[in-house]
Amino acid sequence: MSTTDRRTALADAAIDLIATRGIRALTHRALDTALDLPAGSASYYFRTKRALIEAITDRITTRSRDDFTAAQLTLSIPTDPYGIAHAIASWLDRLLAERRNHLIVRHALIIELIGDPELHHRLTHSLFSIERARDLFRALNFPDPDVAAADFIAVVEGAVFDRFAGARTHVPAGTPGSVDQLATLLSRYLAQPRSL
Repeated sequence: MSTTDRRTALADAAIDLIATRGIRALTHRALDTALDLPAGSASYYFRTKRALIEAITDRITTRSRDDFTAAQLTLSIPTDPYGIAHAIASWLDRLLAERRNHLIVRHALIIELIGDPELHHRLTHSLFSIERARDLFRALNFPDPDVAAADFIAVVEGAVFDRFAGARTHVPAGTPGSVDQLATLLSRYLAQPRSL
């Protein structure tokens, strides 16, 4: 296994460990055990816990960008608010179905790292693109696309949190009902008046 592959495997194992056992369970020794590696292997690749958390952040960010690209979610999606909301909701539903552990760990670390401005910023920007949201609201002729984009990211963040850890955890991801619930919520924001 290459160094890059081993580092990725360790980051993935760290994500699963935090998601199932909590942030306090994240130790180099626990990772060695989880991957059945010789003692000291995890610390060889990541000397400090912060280095390990940086690797987790990078892994979540890279996977998010790759998934977004693979989804081909671009401005060529329909121009009606519900069509746009449905396309975004389909992508979010896949995120909830396939990357639940990433969502849990990202939120746990965002709270844990409030006092670390650099890593906190990287985590808060690791899942959703403010630039792409701004492009969307420019295309929709919202009067202030910067504010609209930031507000929409807040809505999306809240909707995703609600589904994996909030009041709507009972809605199963990967179902038409899941996509419809998200699309209905998002379309309300996208249909807001475009001028004052």
